[in-house]
Amino acid sequence: MLEVSFNHNFEEFRVELDFQAEAGSITSLFGRSGTGKTSVINMIAGLTKPEIGYVKVGGEVLFDSTKGINAPPEKRRLGYIFQDSRLFPHLSVRNNLLFGAKNLARNGQEITFDRVVDVLDIGGLLERKPANLSGGEKQRVAIGRALLSQPRLLMMDEPLASIDVQLRSEILPFIEDLRDTFGLTVIYVSHAIEEVIRLADKLVLLSNGIKAAEGNVEEIMSRLDLHPLTGRFDAGAVLTTKVASYDLEFDLTELAFIGGHLRVTGVDLPIGTALRAHIRARDVSLMLKRPEGTSILNVFEGTIIEVGDEGGPQLDLKIDIGSPLLARVTRKSFKDLNLAVGKTVFAMIKAVAFDRRSLGGQIVTKRPDSI
Repeated sequence: MLEVSFNHNFEEFRVELDFQAEAGSITSLFGRSGTGKTSVINMIAGLTKPEIGYVKVGGEVLFDSTKGINAPPEKRRLGYIFQDSRLFPHLSVRNNLLFGAKNLARNGQEITFDRVVDVLDIGGLLERKPANLSGGEKQRVAIGRALLSQPRLLMMDEPLASIDVQLRSEILPFIEDLRDTFGLTVIYVSHAIEEVIRLADKLVLLSNGIKAAEGNVEEIMSRLDLHPLTGRFDAGAVLTTKVASYDLEFDLTELAFIGGHLRVTGVDLPIGTALRAHIRARDVSLMLKRPEGTSILNVFEGTIIEVGDEGGPQLDLKIDIGSPLLARVTRKSFKDLNLAVGKTVFAMIKAVAFDRRSLGGQIVTKRPDSI
């Protein structure tokens, strides 16, 4: 487990933060550029000394301002993946991986060279130089090099920021494997909400160096008051689901969640696979009566439980359909339909509104048996 609490004044802002990251989990530090995310992990890594506070990993104190403890970065056994891979250009992939490798058991089990190569699928790259690798391949090698240092915890600072959007899906499964295969605790820094929804077990939301919220992804994303920080364009509910069935003829998958079944296209995964579904508020339409003769496959009856008003011509509504769902409507529609808290509505979502970016990776944490 990582335990962090510190205060530090920078020229641009003040960092004031405390949080915990459970062992074997992915915790995301999320916020817009300039909110202090990189500053936070630099303090955890020992690259910046906080003015006040402490850093503990697995019960070991790495920094404590009151006790005068400040372990140097090389003694902390923490891995750090930067935005750019920072591979040595004159070394082969094999030698980049072996640089700094330690024969040191972590939790009773050493992370071996062969295992890293296998999990990251880089066996065919070992004799290449970094100049002959794609951006995604470079980052996989950088991850492997960090793993072979036998870290107790791995920090990743915007690892996909310099990679083309179309290639990011190449890296995401390997980041999930760090938790699922190696049992590593990962601190993942990002300002891309879709990455966070797919990867994170826990979300720490930062605003100008201060913790604005902390909790699971589903909880944070359903809070209307946090939309200015999580991003209004992609604002929407996140549902915890499991694959319930697949229709080969129409390439339609049913995802079961607390509240019903959601139909999506192009997701052929084993029955029982756990996924997060991100339903953007802008993709949800409302009616006062159950629609008939419609092409929309997802219709849910629910009750408006909250109205968010940030000014402007649109409003975001939170609707209880058994799980929280968010919908965005114009002020005119809100008035014309006489919408209000307590009103029963029918929420409609197109099955084709979902792409792979809307569906998070497999979830390994425990979920309610009723799903």
